Amino acid sequence: MEKESAKIILSADSTCDLDTELKERYHVHYFPLHIILDGHDYKDGIDITLEEIFQKYYDEKILPKTAAVNVAEYIDHFEPWVRAGYEVIHINLGSSLSSAYQNCCIAAEELGHVHVIDSCSLSSGTGLLVRDAGEMIRQGMSADAIADVLRQRTEKCHASFILDTLTFLHAGGRCSSVAALGANVLKLKPCIEVNNADGSMKVGKKYRGSLDKVLVKYVKDQLAAHPDIDPSFIFITHSGIAAEYIHLVKEALKAEKDFAEIHVTTACCTISSHCGPNTLGILFETK
Repeated sequence: MEKESAKIILSADSTCDLDTELKERYHVHYFPLHIILDGHDYKDGIDITLEEIFQKYYDEKILPKTAAVNVAEYIDHFEPWVRAGYEVIHINLGSSLSSAYQNCCIAAEELGHVHVIDSCSLSSGTGLLVRDAGEMIRQGMSADAIADVLRQRTEKCHASFILDTLTFLHAGGRCSSVAALGANVLKLKPCIEVNNADGSMKVGKKYRGSLDKVLVKYVKDQLAAHPDIDPSFIFITHSGIAAEYIHLVKEALKAEKDFAEIHVTTACCTISSHCGPNTLGILFETK
């Protein structure tokens, strides 16, 4: 692994959903959100897995609660770097989705030299900005300049997902039992779209049919809706899904556009516990 920047530390909430290869490529320091399950406090992606969360629900109908990083935790995370003379860029889960951003801002104000970015997104929608920051650090840009660019770039990042089932959203209190039952009976698979102005989420198109057919139609619809997509990079992010579906989506992307890099990642426990298994999205930037 190449030597880390001598001046800038790149940090992000664990919800940015980069895989090990991208974390190492850009030297990203994660701070895990909290997963509270059956009275125990776990660190997302460190001492609990997606499989354990889903199995707990199947066995006992228990879903975890998620909790933001608090101010003291962020201070402990950043302080050693600040004391050592680094500038820190930290990219948060969207502020409309979590109090993590506000807590991070308080910590940054106390310490100084920490540049906090509201991603206005979640999962690898946030990861797009983390990757952008890593590239700008490689180019030798200053922390102030990178932070300015990232804050303007949120509106260029597009995140959406297809849900295979509404069962987990219903279990977590995020949709009614009638809506969940109706969608499951009718085999409706809603597209959840992230508003990149504030990070809020809405239900977009509701697809009907088998998952393989829905995913291909979803890919075509998303790419057609954004004719100015940056072809250098795109994420396929999922919450645990069969390899055949990932291959199907890859082929659908290749058929529509010549992407230089199609990167597959698995969503963290915080994201996946809300959407359930077999959720898949494509996440990209426009020019």
